[in-house]
Amino acid sequence: MGYTEEYNKWRNKLDEADPLYEELLSIEGNDAEIEDRFYKDMSFGTAGLRGKIGAGTNRMNRLTVGRATQGIADLIVEEGEEACGKGVVIAHDPRHFSKEFSILTACIFAANGIKAYIFDDLRPTPQLAYVIRQLGTISGINITASHNPKDYNGYKAYWSDGCQVGSDIADKMTEKIQAVDLFDGVKVADYDLAVTDGLITVLPHEWDRKYLDEIESLSIHRGDELDLTIPIVYTPLNGAGHVPFTTMLKDMGYKNWHEVKEQSMPDPDFTTVGYPNPEDTKAFALAEKLGKEVGAELLMATDPDSDRFAIEIARPDGSYLPLNGNQTGYILVNYILEGRKSAGKLPANGAMVKSIVTSSLSTIIAESYGVKMYESLTGFKNICGRIPFLEENSLQYLFGYEESVGYAASENIRDKDGISAGMLVAEAAAYYKKQGKTLLDVLNEIYDKYGYFAEDEPNIILEGIEGAERIGRMMATTRADLPTEVAGLKVEKVIDYKDGYEDIPASNVLRFFLEDGSWFAVRPSGTEPKIKFYFYAKAESREAAMEKNKKIRDEIFSTIQKVK
Repeated sequence: MGYTEEYNKWRNKLDEADPLYEELLSIEGNDAEIEDRFYKDMSFGTAGLRGKIGAGTNRMNRLTVGRATQGIADLIVEEGEEACGKGVVIAHDPRHFSKEFSILTACIFAANGIKAYIFDDLRPTPQLAYVIRQLGTISGINITASHNPKDYNGYKAYWSDGCQVGSDIADKMTEKIQAVDLFDGVKVADYDLAVTDGLITVLPHEWDRKYLDEIESLSIHRGDELDLTIPIVYTPLNGAGHVPFTTMLKDMGYKNWHEVKEQSMPDPDFTTVGYPNPEDTKAFALAEKLGKEVGAELLMATDPDSDRFAIEIARPDGSYLPLNGNQTGYILVNYILEGRKSAGKLPANGAMVKSIVTSSLSTIIAESYGVKMYESLTGFKNICGRIPFLEENSLQYLFGYEESVGYAASENIRDKDGISAGMLVAEAAAYYKKQGKTLLDVLNEIYDKYGYFAEDEPNIILEGIEGAERIGRMMATTRADLPTEVAGLKVEKVIDYKDGYEDIPASNVLRFFLEDGSWFAVRPSGTEPKIKFYFYAKAESREAAMEKNKKIRDEIFSTIQKVK
């Protein structure tokens, strides 16, 4: 069925008083808009669903959410009565329709005889990941679009291991979802009756405390080892982080922390920030303003569902230096290993995990402590998905991270967690301050000791059908004509992950290694209309590395942007 026919089908099926019908009526005659909304079904991948909110098969709405939930319910029912009894945990972020979609999701599971656990309000994504394993549920669902703009929402699916579903489970879910009739194939229970019947349970607040206890157990140094008067500013960017993050700061004894009040409460329009991504330095505007007022040495931010975490650190002149995800990762890897060693808690069988597009400097740091750094595909379903392998091989998981400001410090929270990352970064800042050092001092010491790297992770945004097709052509052209020299440096090795590589599964990623230890990679985003690049140059100084990185980036961008 073509997009025009699908549009007309929705018009015929929906009641005229339905807001979705009214939305479709408003785009009548706009062929480009109709095509974008109906040219495909919203794809259910290993990250679940994510897209703009609105009417259409390629949009987030109650029908596409209902269809996805019914398909997952059908899979769980097929797993048997025990799986249904284990149930599903459901959480949501502050976005438009997130709470409504979460309740709809619970009612669909209940209608299929599957126990549903929900929270009374928004919660961090990592808390959902933690509760799944603690309750022993078969699955988990989070209604969130993470750091995307306000007109997006999403649907993340987890399995019993507490990780986002891998491709094996996602493929089974996709098959079931595609078999569901969008309009007539979804069962929905009455919410109040389902609560009365015990099929929907609102989780008590004790799970908030258990989640924070898990995070606070990761602390390495306490008491007199820390300068708890260090001035800190935190912003939840109008997301789910306000309560857990500020509670954590109080629990850990910090005496001079400040929250950006304009961004403390949930706001689905993210009025004070626009694009609520802590990777974007513009998101720190209000935090910087407050930081200068209170003399803060550390600024911290979490995204709307509190899984991403980023920082800015004070320069000697009082301005703030934004750290990219790799740099924060260097500090965390160094602090965890140095701290555990000084406390006599560094295991002989320690292991860490990073993604294949994350800087290799962290590998150098880890190996200097006798810790093995493993690699995985991007995404924490893959990073934390390594934990069972480590356990089977008698290795102790210490930390996992990727360059896109995601960090996982607990083996019991198998997703990136901005709250635990914040706890460890604040502790590191307080620990080093006690020694008369700043985090900037520590970062420079890392470069001095292990080598000078420059990191750059730019992307090209190409929206819509044409954008997706152009991204495909960019990848195909690059594969067909692999560069042999970049910025005067020989390409010594190319890894194409399209068919997998060693124990890394197949993925649409190309990675190029240069003769001097620099390298770069390119891949399409799995959740956003972007083609993403990762450049890591190595040189005799930080400045020289940055200059080299720019040359490599400019040459690659000049080539790939010629692909139309």
